[in-house]
Amino acid sequence: MNALHPDVMNRPTTSGRSMVEVNNLSLIFEANDAPVHALSEINLTIHKGDFVSFIGPSGCGKTTLLRVIADLEQATSGEIKVGGTSPNDARLNRMYGYVFQAPALFPWRTIRSNCALPMEISAQSKTHQHAQIDKYLQMVGLQDFHNKFPWQLSGGMQQRASIARALCLEPELLLMDEPFGALDEITRDHLNIELLKIWEATGKTLVFVTHSIPEAVLLSTHIVVMSPRPGRIVKVIESPLPRHKTLSLRDTDAFHALAAEIRQALAEDHQLD
Repeated sequence: MNALHPDVMNRPTTSGRSMVEVNNLSLIFEANDAPVHALSEINLTIHKGDFVSFIGPSGCGKTTLLRVIADLEQATSGEIKVGGTSPNDARLNRMYGYVFQAPALFPWRTIRSNCALPMEISAQSKTHQHAQIDKYLQMVGLQDFHNKFPWQLSGGMQQRASIARALCLEPELLLMDEPFGALDEITRDHLNIELLKIWEATGKTLVFVTHSIPEAVLLSTHIVVMSPRPGRIVKVIESPLPRHKTLSLRDTDAFHALAAEIRQALAEDHQLD
């Protein structure tokens, strides 16, 4: 059930290397009453430049797996490599940026100052900070709001600022934990397209947690379908859709067919359980 699709394992990449390699990974949380088996024998390869979405029911371990990649949780058994090194080394080398469900911006700092914070911590020059902030606020469409405070912006604008902050350190990998889940559908659609534009412009590898099948179909090159706890990989689906996408793609037969394949994989696993 948790084996990778052969086409995914053997697919050639322009980089010739994997960004994330997960082998037989399991994670058990110790609890007072009984241990919680969060992840079970996960095997997954994410290639450089891919846009990979994790989808599954609540509590299936999507966010936990993302946090293991980010070195925010440690596996109980198995092996994981991020950029050919350990998650700890990847974190220390600032190989990834992390975008949380909530924007996590400091309300007393302006948008520009919030974006500067990770670069301040890493002692980068003011000149470099200003250049990076200007570059990525322009990319997310917030160049005219750089001196505003988070509470002066809408939820969607705050999340765009969070994405810009994550990109300012030029990470190779961007990890996103349901960043648009709390937003209205119109704002979410807009930010999905903006995120695709950022992905195309930067060539970064994205790993994205979502509960939305249409969102996963629209955004992803690969969709990782996960089972209820203990979290297993049911299926890895490689998208046949073009990398460059617009919202009009949602009206096509190919879009609906891919959504149906994801829905069937989720339903079949529930039946097996």
